[in-house]
Amino acid sequence: MNLRQQIQKILSQEDLNFLLTNRLPRRWLTQFMGRFSKIEQPWVRDASIAIWKYFSALDLSEAKKQSFSSMHDCFTRELKDGARPVDHDPSVMASPVDAIVGANGPIRGTQVFQAKGFPYALEDLLGTEENLADWQDGYFVTLRLTSSMYHRFHAPYDCTVEKVRYFSGDTWNVNPIALQRVEKLFCKNERSFIRTQFTGAGPCQGQRVALVPVAAILVASIRLHFLDVLFHLKYSGPKTIDCEAHFSKGQEMGWFQHGSTVIILAPKGFALSQELHQGANIKMGQALMRWAD
Repeated sequence: MNLRQQIQKILSQEDLNFLLTNRLPRRWLTQFMGRFSKIEQPWVRDASIAIWKYFSALDLSEAKKQSFSSMHDCFTRELKDGARPVDHDPSVMASPVDAIVGANGPIRGTQVFQAKGFPYALEDLLGTEENLADWQDGYFVTLRLTSSMYHRFHAPYDCTVEKVRYFSGDTWNVNPIALQRVEKLFCKNERSFIRTQFTGAGPCQGQRVALVPVAAILVASIRLHFLDVLFHLKYSGPKTIDCEAHFSKGQEMGWFQHGSTVIILAPKGFALSQELHQGANIKMGQALMRWAD
């Protein structure tokens, strides 16, 4: 067993992993990493990316460019044209991100799950001001991005973004170990709520779907192309922003400054694609859910 494997084995121990990623000063570390990752000094940049590659499955072969100005530039990299084919079936909701499929299933009234035995309410996730009728008894999917994945997110269908709401919060780790220990974790972390409506032709026209990007430790910044703001821990602007931004299926909507989780809330009638299951890997543009009503 080489040094990397030995370190990874130590860090995989649940108690130690939870201690190192959640009992340290999370907000301070997150703010520090935000600044550190943007350092463009060549040896800092090169050493940071080399260490990142050594301890993860970072693959830059699909990146549009191979030279980066900083580690942050590498995190938010674009992909080569055509690297992510998009499923254009009008009854299909495509995955907005590269991710691992996490908890998913029917929404019981307004109750969803972050892990077995750990429920949370949509009211806690989206706030009491939001009308939840569109997603009551619907379907949800949790998509988790690891540090080495592509971190931009895209429109899962032809849609109009009607509203964005920003929630400042904590920066708990969102890995499976933390999700099994911290109740209502997603409702505690920094996040944004993006309400969309299907605009394309087909059986889904008019349906509303919510995308909820959730930040985490070292990952507390969210950029949306259609808003001239960067949501981050020190953001002090308006919390609710009405908008009318139009996207075609697969079009880029924004990115995490590093990467984290996207929760999809769909109305009744959608279900997870049959070929997927919890723990499966999915690429942006592949079929995530299908209209089954």
